[in-house]
Amino acid sequence: MPAVPSTAARPTRGRVVMLVDNGVHGDSRVQKAARSAAEAGWEVILVGILKSATAEETWRLGDAEVRLIRVPRRLPHPITYRRALLRRPLAYKPGPEPKRKLNKLKARRDDLNFRLSEIKVARRGGGPRWAELAGKARLASPYFLNKVMFKWVGLRSRELKRLQERQQDPNSRLDRAALRFWQGLQGDRAWRRLDPELWDFELAFAPVVDELEPDLIHAHDFRMLGVGARAALRARAGGRDVKLVWDAHEFVPGIIGRPTNLRWLPAQIAYVREHAPYADAVMTVSSTLADLLRETHDLPEQPAVVLNAPPAALTPEQRAVPVPDIRALCGIDATTPLLVYCGGINPSRGVDIMIRGLTQMPDAHVALVSLHPNGKVPIMYELEELAAELGVADRVHLLPYVPHWQVSAFVAPADLGVIPIHHKPNHEIALITKFFEYAHGRLPMVVSDVKTMAEATRATGQGEVFRAEDLDDYLRAVRAVLDDPQRYRAAYERPGVLEKWTWEAQARVMDEVYTRLLPDHPRAVPAADPATPSVPAQRSAVPVR
Repeated sequence: MPAVPSTAARPTRGRVVMLVDNGVHGDSRVQKAARSAAEAGWEVILVGILKSATAEETWRLGDAEVRLIRVPRRLPHPITYRRALLRRPLAYKPGPEPKRKLNKLKARRDDLNFRLSEIKVARRGGGPRWAELAGKARLASPYFLNKVMFKWVGLRSRELKRLQERQQDPNSRLDRAALRFWQGLQGDRAWRRLDPELWDFELAFAPVVDELEPDLIHAHDFRMLGVGARAALRARAGGRDVKLVWDAHEFVPGIIGRPTNLRWLPAQIAYVREHAPYADAVMTVSSTLADLLRETHDLPEQPAVVLNAPPAALTPEQRAVPVPDIRALCGIDATTPLLVYCGGINPSRGVDIMIRGLTQMPDAHVALVSLHPNGKVPIMYELEELAAELGVADRVHLLPYVPHWQVSAFVAPADLGVIPIHHKPNHEIALITKFFEYAHGRLPMVVSDVKTMAEATRATGQGEVFRAEDLDDYLRAVRAVLDDPQRYRAAYERPGVLEKWTWEAQARVMDEVYTRLLPDHPRAVPAADPATPSVPAQRSAVPVR
């Protein structure tokens, strides 16, 4: 990694190192945070994870530098490589060995078949009968031994499969007992046993952060909290007073765990509990989550709320990229009712209700802005099959993602934005990104009755709320909006509604946190009015219905 000049050599307010456990490209909050902090005068270096051999290692987001590093898998959990002699003594050791042995036997079988074919060809070519019999006799023993080994390898491979299925069973009494044992013995330190793969992040990021010598570490989400806490303590032990900001994107106890790994979620919860006290300040995505975090971790002060809202003003480079026409991509005109959903798709997102609803709305179309550059995820094929079964496939359009700064303008020509998420702990406590993106596109909304978002929608009057997973109530809400869309669009014209939902407003909150933690550093110079028009002005070229 190339050396980074010291902060003293640059006219900045101090060096901020942001840490994130992804490749940055698809994380709009992280991108906006890095760019806006750099615009506020901080020297920002955003360190993420390099997941592709062809990906860039460094680039810039405005004045912020992005660096991607590799995170090798160095400390897998013991069940991925250790034999369980007491549970399945005949099972192979996990790893490539069973497949290697099976392929070796297949190769041996093919070689024996080849030698047998040679004997048969020689006989048909006029060779003596005794030579054929002698040759087959020589192959009988190797054939028999190979067949026996096939059965033996198959048995041990099946035992390994049964072992792994048992280890992945969330109701396994033995694994639950082991989980309780380590939790009781080590408390919050038990994550070291339950999910040692968390060390992979520490081993990869620690030398990079230490070399950068930050004044402040901004740890995005829970995995980077531990990395940031340890880096800050190392720096303080060396005489440098480094501050740590934990940016909590979600409530870890509310995450949906891994159904085949009962250790994973308890490990993450313990990991966060151990490292949360080391944060000098906490920021998060909603006031509801701020309350939860303060109560759960006994924080000395209320976390700052930084909503993941879209920017009001775009950079010249962003404005230079044409916004695609969503209706043209769907092949429909301006009079066709269009319902849009943006974001990732999984069962808890509830997107299937939009497809089922089309059977009762013969003129409407659905646009799912969810297609990742890497291609479709399995559930997308399931939704396509559902649409075909219901006879609405020609009215369901799976569209690729657009850059985060274009989402609001892209969806603006639709008739309404839908957020049909199910009741899950983290769904209840935040206004999610698409809520703000729809709002800045001035789209009426139809949202499920998850707590925080339903309350906000009812308070502003920008949309209708329906009971999650209730098709009839969903149809009621959609029809209400389509019958009088201007009633809901009018909510955005009230002073202050959209202004508080801009990233610029959130960036000021973030900068206040930085400034409070580093009072001896220079303060921000008041920015001039942006020369670039706001997002609503940019949308003047996009028909808003």
